[in-house]
Amino acid sequence: MNLAMDTAREVADAVLYEGYLLYPYRASAAKNRVRWQFGVLVPPGYKATAEPSASVTECLLEGAANALVRLRLRFLHVKERRVEERADGGGYRPVRELRIGERAYLTFDEATQREVEAVLAMPAVLRGERTIALTVPGDRAEEPILAGGGEPLGRVVAEHRPVHAVLRVHAEPCRGTRPLLKLRVQVENADDWAEADAPRERALRHSLVAAHLLIGVTAGGFVSLTDPPEWARPAAGTCHNENTWPVLVGRPGQRTVVLSSPIILYDHPDIAPESPGDLFDATEIDELLHLRTHTLTEEEKREARATDPRAREIIDRAGDLPPELLERLHGAVRHFGRPARRTTPPEAVAEEPAPGEGEALPTPWWDPAAEEVPPDHGSVTVAGVEVAKGSRVRLTPGRRRADPYDMFLAGRAARVEAVLLDVDGARYLAVTLEDDQAADLHRSHGRFLYFAPDEVEPLGGGEAP
Repeated sequence: MNLAMDTAREVADAVLYEGYLLYPYRASAAKNRVRWQFGVLVPPGYKATAEPSASVTECLLEGAANALVRLRLRFLHVKERRVEERADGGGYRPVRELRIGERAYLTFDEATQREVEAVLAMPAVLRGERTIALTVPGDRAEEPILAGGGEPLGRVVAEHRPVHAVLRVHAEPCRGTRPLLKLRVQVENADDWAEADAPRERALRHSLVAAHLLIGVTAGGFVSLTDPPEWARPAAGTCHNENTWPVLVGRPGQRTVVLSSPIILYDHPDIAPESPGDLFDATEIDELLHLRTHTLTEEEKREARATDPRAREIIDRAGDLPPELLERLHGAVRHFGRPARRTTPPEAVAEEPAPGEGEALPTPWWDPAAEEVPPDHGSVTVAGVEVAKGSRVRLTPGRRRADPYDMFLAGRAARVEAVLLDVDGARYLAVTLEDDQAADLHRSHGRFLYFAPDEVEPLGGGEAP
């Protein structure tokens, strides 16, 4: 289990630092003035924002009645970094910035990674709820700011406030065609700090930021909630998750560890091996961020380096990245599929001869040199019904993907605009929503929504969605 948990750590670290600091990595940038948007659990007495003080994870296990359950709660602990200038009377006063020659000191909060682990026996968890109280103590450190001659000009004060949390763990049998257990883990911020109307920046110092769980078992395995097998689908529908999204992590096929994430992921997510290091924005393209970093002026780079030690790493890495690593960022092929070799629409193609049987291979259907074939003339059979351009369908996303926008469209009626084929022979439906007032505009510009055949249900001409 330890090995599987460690394998999942790289993905969990990406979740931990998602949005930590965004390009251009400067404290003065507008996008870095409101920070830490994911997985924030504020003290229960703080009411100035709608952010929660607790999260709930429910997941399904099979064959784990006698397993050990290992829980790793991981979060960022905000560290206030305050720059203070030496006052005339001998004391100090806070300032936003203090410069000594080329060196700048900025008031800007950082964060420290925290991880707390607990191991419980499943039989004990099945007998009743187990409560685990956690405390991360506060601390304070001071760094003097000295002039060239050694006289004190100011100081940097770094301070953690104490953080208190509670884990509540319970399991119960779940009825179904096969024996299942439902494991429930609630994470609560138990801090008694209660300045209800304080600025969010102060509340974050008493909060669990980017909080997530790694849950592992020594026996049995978890059932995917993103794409549960048919026999487990009714039980999966009873799982209630608040402010979390549990997915399987580790190598494909491995089911001993779940990452309960504050952001939506798919099962078995991984980090691109070409990525040279953290950029804190997994929705962006590494190459683009790297090239943008090169466009910063020297003054902007100085500010970024003073903003945060991790920002300094990014700036220095961008300047030192060897050409061969930069080239790797340009793109990579993950899967070599055998493209369908077609010069006619796929439904009209008979069984092809095996390569090397004395006959030259025809030009692939997707090659510009091939005879032109309209890409939207295909059809596909869904639930025994032929679906083609003009067909009506109901959208049922979420069976294979975890795209939040797609899930907002569940149950909506759509019109098929094309049945498309990719270079590996997989089919996709391009659709427009029936109740979208801009459908004609999208159709004229070729801006469609795309779904796999198993993510739609055929509708009759007059059937309501």
